[in-house]
Amino acid sequence: MLIDLTPRIGTPEVNELLEYAVVEETETLQQTSEEYRNSSGLQLFGWEEEELLLGLVGFEETEDGSLDIRHIAVLPENRGKGYARGMILELLTAREPRYLLAETEDEVAADFYRALGFMVYSLGVNAAGIEMFRCVYEVEEFEDEE
Repeated sequence: MLIDLTPRIGTPEVNELLEYAVVEETETLQQTSEEYRNSSGLQLFGWEEEELLLGLVGFEETEDGSLDIRHIAVLPENRGKGYARGMILELLTAREPRYLLAETEDEVAADFYRALGFMVYSLGVNAAGIEMFRCVYEVEEFEDEE
């Protein structure tokens, strides 16, 4: 179940997970925490079971009805158990976005998104020589039958 982590930003358990998700050298854990704490557009939610925080997802809802996933992480000992997938499915259900978007430099992450039905596009190689990927999930709209 997803819970709002805003009141817990800066706690050791949130910091540990957020640190796994912060991959850019220019981005620091403290800077990222402050952005989630102070930006009304950014939201940070976590997956908690039996009072243990297992994963988190940070995102921004855009004006066009999309959700831009900024950060996603699961504790290493709980990876491969479906928690990241569960967080994404919960976001789809709760927020009903038009699109889910994510960018990554990690080919394993790109494969994860691809397995969930995202279209994955290469953005080319960045200044550091690393290939970047744009992952897009278009939510299908169903019309009510009369």
